[in-house]
Amino acid sequence: MVEQQHKSQRPPKSSSSSRGLYVKMNLFHHKHGYNYNKLNQHYQQQQQDRNCFCTYYKWLLWLSLSLYFFTSFLITNNNNATAQKTEPTDNLVKSHVVPRTLSESSNIASKLKNMKVFIYELPSKYNTDWLTNERCSTHLFASEVAIHRALLTSDLRTFDPNQADFFFVPVYVSCNFSTVNGFPSISHARNLISSAVQLISTHHPFWNRSSGSDHVFVASHDFGACFHNLEDVAMQHGIPEIMKNSIVLQTFGVEYQHPCQQVENVVIPPYVSPESVRKTLAKNSPANGRRDIFAFFRGKMEIHPKNISGRFYSKRVRTVIWRKFSGDRRFYLKRHRFAGYQSEIARSVFCLCPLGWAPWSPRLVESVLLGCVPVIISDGIRLPFSSAVRWPDISVRVAERDVGKLGRILERVAATNLTAIQRNLWDPRTRRALMFNEEVQEGDATWHTLVSLSEKLGRSYGRSTVSCELESDT
Repeated sequence: MVEQQHKSQRPPKSSSSSRGLYVKMNLFHHKHGYNYNKLNQHYQQQQQDRNCFCTYYKWLLWLSLSLYFFTSFLITNNNNATAQKTEPTDNLVKSHVVPRTLSESSNIASKLKNMKVFIYELPSKYNTDWLTNERCSTHLFASEVAIHRALLTSDLRTFDPNQADFFFVPVYVSCNFSTVNGFPSISHARNLISSAVQLISTHHPFWNRSSGSDHVFVASHDFGACFHNLEDVAMQHGIPEIMKNSIVLQTFGVEYQHPCQQVENVVIPPYVSPESVRKTLAKNSPANGRRDIFAFFRGKMEIHPKNISGRFYSKRVRTVIWRKFSGDRRFYLKRHRFAGYQSEIARSVFCLCPLGWAPWSPRLVESVLLGCVPVIISDGIRLPFSSAVRWPDISVRVAERDVGKLGRILERVAATNLTAIQRNLWDPRTRRALMFNEEVQEGDATWHTLVSLSEKLGRSYGRSTVSCELESDT
């Protein structure tokens, strides 16, 4: 077997020429075999290097991606933690800036859908007789008329008082205009409201059963239900005893204790005629036009001598404005009335809204509706519908003590965030929330008033009775 194997390894016997070829090939292989081995080793080394590089690259790629996702995770968590830490502070200032969620909107719609308001049909001397003077339904206190009219055609109105959550008492007390100066005289207000309450409590059981807690009044003048335009006198008189247990819709509101808001209340905007705003915008087109007035104010600059002791005139804000800036070209200040003053607002960048007889002013609403940045100079004022209107985003607040620095403050705003404020002013939701319409429209001033009332359903005698009955059944 070994022999056969050995024989098989040797070339077969052949001719001399075949033997010569074999010797040559054998010599050739012996001579060049080393080179082939070396090439083969070099090729194998290249393959190993390439495999090593691919492995290294895969690991490097995997490590990079891992680091990327891990870092992103850390950053996201850190931002969430920061947001959670700062949220309570931000909410004190900007809680109303967050748009309502779908669930919140649905909840509001559900509350309003289920809420019912009964309107007392009082003799005309309490309301509609006053409308013979056209100013009654258009002047700054006319929200008492506008709310009444809108409720009359509202889906929330019920003609069955037994189904009502709230009872609206439509008494117009702001339409008795003085023949001397044309200002509304409200000296008759207490007697008129007292007479109305006497009437409804005599002919209906609903006032007496709840002591008026679910009854709603409008007090749209300087100091609300205190019914006086001088603060010191208003504070002295206070709110009539007969109204202290009711709900008052009022333009007056402050963030501190005050005798004229010691009643369940909703702060509403002063009335500005939608028609007058539309006409002004149609003529001036301020959204696209250039505003050539930097800072504007038209109104009384003097201190009323009878109100010198009142807090709202003690700091003499308007007097400081006049003395400091009447000669400043940046400021357009006028002391006399002008029927077309809304066109001046539409031409202005900043509109000064200093406190006057009271902390609030119709200029505040007019400025927003006409696209002029309201400059609120009234310490502690409580603004209407703060849950819906983003006041910090559409206005400038200046402390009364800083009114002398007004020029520098407004210049700084103009150089920084004026464009953003002006853009926010033209948000249709903001403008709609401050305007009263003939009929209730979703998102308008009457609608937001009703939303505020829906948050006080706990005062409804009808609701509380149903709740007690359900509890007793269980």
